[in-house]
Amino acid sequence: MRGPIAPPQVPLSASRADAFADLVQDSVERLERRWPQLSDIDFLVLEVPRLDGPGQAWNDEAVPLGGTIPSREGRPARVVVYRRPVEIRTKGRDERAALVHEVVVEQVAELLGLTPETVDPRYGED
Repeated sequence: MRGPIAPPQVPLSASRADAFADLVQDSVERLERRWPQLSDIDFLVLEVPRLDGPGQAWNDEAVPLGGTIPSREGRPARVVVYRRPVEIRTKGRDERAALVHEVVVEQVAELLGLTPETVDPRYGED
């Protein structure tokens, strides 16, 4: 009888998608300390942007790394981070975490009508 290579609590068992979602969650938690209103925003990870998504105007040179969906009809605002475009542009976990945080900060800034530097004073330092 065969079992898993590693127990569930060992990072080896986390999928790439799970590890990426953890990076987004870490970034959100870091920002929520300064901006508690972020708890009213849904943060999502999608594999790739859709061509027909809201506010999606992009071409081969500019594939978006994230996007926002404003609140409407009782639904909370949403911030979306696109996993595959971010992964393609990064090498290693640290670089990926930095880019994920940058994308989250930029999207939160757009939703709140602020500059990224206001949302996170350390924005752009990496």
